[in-house]
Amino acid sequence: MRLLYKVNNKELGVVMVKRDGSYEYVVNKNMRGGVGEVKIEHLLTPDELYNKGRLFARITINSGSSIGYHIHEGEMESFYIVSGTAKISDNEIDLEVGEGDTVLTKNGMGHSVESIGNNALVMIALIVFD
Repeated sequence: MRLLYKVNNKELGVVMVKRDGSYEYVVNKNMRGGVGEVKIEHLLTPDELYNKGRLFARITINSGSSIGYHIHEGEMESFYIVSGTAKISDNEIDLEVGEGDTVLTKNGMGHSVESIGNNALVMIALIVFD
């Protein structure tokens, strides 16, 4: 949805609004060697990121499901935990993270994510190019 943005009747431009439930999404099974299903809702496309990154998404991982270990080359990933609990393996160090935590995986580093709580893990992920 595009909205015309005005202040004091002066046209300032167009604001784009995407409504919850309208995002394109994919469901990956056994993502990167993990188990179960991972839903990725694309909040912005690479074009909308000015091609400075490849992902800005809400990721939902059901309890017991995971994203397998992978390395980020030429990019970095950060994600913010909206809800749920995860076991993160970040460069062979295992950590438990939860709501309100932010995780950063730098260029050349790797990680995996496993949803370990009773509820689904929901996080906002951003991958930008190095």
